Amino acid sequence: MSQTILITGASSGIGKATAKFFQEKGWNVVATMRTPEKEVELTTLDNVLVTKLDVLDADSITKAIQQGIEKFGKIDVLVNNAGYGAYGPLEATPTENIKRQFDVNVMGLLDVTKAILPHFRKNKEGIMINISSVGGKMTFPLGSLYHGTKFAVEGISEALSFEMEAIGCKVKIVEPGAIKTDFASRSFNFNNDESLIEYQPLVGKLFNAMESILENASEPIIVAKVIYEAATDGTDQLRYTAGDDAKVIIANRTELDDRAFIQGIKDQFGI
Repeated sequence: MSQTILITGASSGIGKATAKFFQEKGWNVVATMRTPEKEVELTTLDNVLVTKLDVLDADSITKAIQQGIEKFGKIDVLVNNAGYGAYGPLEATPTENIKRQFDVNVMGLLDVTKAILPHFRKNKEGIMINISSVGGKMTFPLGSLYHGTKFAVEGISEALSFEMEAIGCKVKIVEPGAIKTDFASRSFNFNNDESLIEYQPLVGKLFNAMESILENASEPIIVAKVIYEAATDGTDQLRYTAGDDAKVIIANRTELDDRAFIQGIKDQFGI
């Protein structure tokens, strides 16, 4: 019997690449997104259910999981992929934007997780793969919100692994580096106030550095393959990096002390 994976945020980027890769590998795929009516590619594939799931809408979460179980009988793997990045000076960021960043990247992940846990517990098996980032291990300037959410995902996932083990399940964390997705457009929210002149040199340096970083970004399929490894390797490994840049960054973060690593980031951004 084919296994089934449910993916949040499958309309583009990492989520879509993962849906296509698992389908090619013979899996059943529940590809969820906020606007499934706009999807034209995944709907043509065999054994793929495209359905609505908005991580801010509890009813849509419940319905998507139920539809996946009804269609394929069981969900074996959950990929918590939906999310976006909010950057900019904290002083320039409206409170509602701060709350939305954490609601989507953290509370949304928790709500989807809670919704599927009874199914996993009943089956005494299941794998939860949470998409973090190298940004869950280190930070870029002006990223207090985005990095705050990814640091939270790291802590939630590691702690959750203990209770998941108690019900026969596993938690995996995938940490991509820079990936060629729409993160810099539709998945990127930048807040700024040019009247706060003290921050503007840093704003300019961030955008200059990001252009260079994104030019060398990896394709989403690289992350999809790492997600597949995490779902199928049968190990208790908790963390997986995706992308050569991610491997270098995380190795440096492990080997260097705070002062040396942060100075390296400053040098990269020309601060």
